[in-house]
Amino acid sequence: MHVIAVLNQKGGAGKTTIATHLARALQLAGDDVLLVDSDPQGSARDWAAVREDQPVPVVGIDRPTIDRDLKSIARKDFVVIDGAPQAADLAVSAIKAASFILIPVQPSPYDIWATADLVELVKQRIEVTDGKLQAAFVVSRAIKNTKIGAEVSDALEDYGLPILEARITQRVSYPSTAASGTTVLDTEPDGDAAREIRALMRELKGKLN
Repeated sequence: MHVIAVLNQKGGAGKTTIATHLARALQLAGDDVLLVDSDPQGSARDWAAVREDQPVPVVGIDRPTIDRDLKSIARKDFVVIDGAPQAADLAVSAIKAASFILIPVQPSPYDIWATADLVELVKQRIEVTDGKLQAAFVVSRAIKNTKIGAEVSDALEDYGLPILEARITQRVSYPSTAASGTTVLDTEPDGDAAREIRALMRELKGKLN
C-alpha cells in the first residue's frame, strides 16, 4: 500500500486540489484508492459531500494518529492524505504514515521560505527510515509564461529535495469543479488540466515503483 501525503503547512498551496485530483486520477487508472482528509477544516470531506454519487471514498482523520489509524484500514493500492496547514503534530503523523511526501509550492518567495520547517521534518524522517521515505516538490498554481514560474525551481533546489517535472497551473477549472464535488478528469478528460494531473500521477507512480 502506497501512502502519498500532500503536505504544506502554509495555506493556499493547492493541497486539497492536488489531493482530490490525484486520488481520482489513480482511481480512473484502475487503482483502489482512499482519500484521507487530515485537515480539521474538512475541505476534502466538504468536496466529497457535494456530489451524491461521489466515486472517491473519503475519511477524516484530523488527529495526530494518522500513522496508527491507517493500519486498521483495509489495504488499498493508494492512500492519499490531504494535509492540514499550520498543524505540526498532524504533519508529523502524516509523515510517519507516508511512503511519499508531495510538497506543493506556489511560485512565490513567501511560499518557498515557508516550506523550510516542513522540509526539515521530512529530511529527519528520511534519515530515520534509511531513505525508504521519498519526497518531492511539485510547483502548484503556476502562472504560465511568467518569470517567477521559471525561477521557482532554482530557489527550491537549495532545499535538497527533488522537484517533479509535472506542474499544476493556475486554472479556473480547478475551483469550479471543486464546487460540484468533481474533478477536471471528469468534466474535461481531454483538456490541458486533466493532462497535467495525469502527468503528475504517472511521475509519482514511476518514483514509487
